Amino acid sequence: MSRAVRSALAIVLATLALAYVGRTGLWSAALAVTVTPNEAARRVDVSIGGRPFTSYIWPERLKKPVLYPLNSAAGTLVTRGWPLDPRPGERVDHPHQVGLWFVYGDVNGVDFWNNSEALTPAEQAKMGTIVHRKIVEARGGPDSGTLVVDMDWIGPGNVTFLRERATFVFRGDATSRTVERTATLTAADRRAVFNDNKEGFFGMRVARQLEQPTTTPDTFTDASGRATTVKVLDNTGITGSYTSSEGKTGDAVWGTSAKWTMLTGQIGTDAVTLAILDHPKNFGFPTRWHARGYGLFAANPIGQKALSEGKQPPLDITLEPGASVTFRYRAVILNGKATPDLVEREYAAFAAGKDLR
Repeated sequence: MSRAVRSALAIVLATLALAYVGRTGLWSAALAVTVTPNEAARRVDVSIGGRPFTSYIWPERLKKPVLYPLNSAAGTLVTRGWPLDPRPGERVDHPHQVGLWFVYGDVNGVDFWNNSEALTPAEQAKMGTIVHRKIVEARGGPDSGTLVVDMDWIGPGNVTFLRERATFVFRGDATSRTVERTATLTAADRRAVFNDNKEGFFGMRVARQLEQPTTTPDTFTDASGRATTVKVLDNTGITGSYTSSEGKTGDAVWGTSAKWTMLTGQIGTDAVTLAILDHPKNFGFPTRWHARGYGLFAANPIGQKALSEGKQPPLDITLEPGASVTFRYRAVILNGKATPDLVEREYAAFAAGKDLR
């Protein structure tokens, strides 16, 4: 083959590769990530390709550290603003559901999930709080960024139940953003029991436009019996729809097991896909899904009985003092409406310890 023919073939292949990237959003060049701590402001800001992606924040008004807000590669906000930064037309229920979090509803009988400043001081005193302790590492790079933090899960009476080491890895390219969270939970000086409960574990509250359209009000009761009514709002521009790896769609996803679930929808002129991927080495794999049409999107590997509405036996985790358990999840934000095949490829890469970017 002559040099001229080889050069022409290389140009054709490169053109085809670029076209493939344009269609799928996969395999495009990874962008540089910056991770910038600002401890005085109780935050760490993460930018990808020079554009804001998210921030790890631990303001005093929240009862757990969270990633907030989350932006797509197109700059579209995909998480609810309320209560930190309300936007017109949003729901104002479940004030504890802020950004992207990792928390559980029953550790030694204490609720960490539902704690918020909306509760009375007497109610808050009975709840659990996750307290940020320190930044261990904050490092950007040409194709990824890493944040490692320590936090404590504190029960009533200022008793430490668990110590958590959380590692976040941030990546992105022209059409995608991902955040991977590895959480190692270690029991402190007493046994820690994660009792079967529907309120968990790795989840987010999505923007109003990504909720599923509703025609009737619903009332949801938490593990402590507190009821919250979610009203019917104007469905104009409300476009969300869940799909799981097992083919379940819409409200049928709730309580079922799947290795991943995606949420597709439209925000203004921008189509977007959110996906949460469960790692095959996680306890309870494949996880069950606490995915509600009103915008709660969460993976819960422990609440087998609660999420099956009593059809399955309880599934608990017991950690003796000093014992640990590790969970690993990846949240993916894609420009456009992804197909199940595309998300399956994202999942296969995650399960293999790789990244498609």
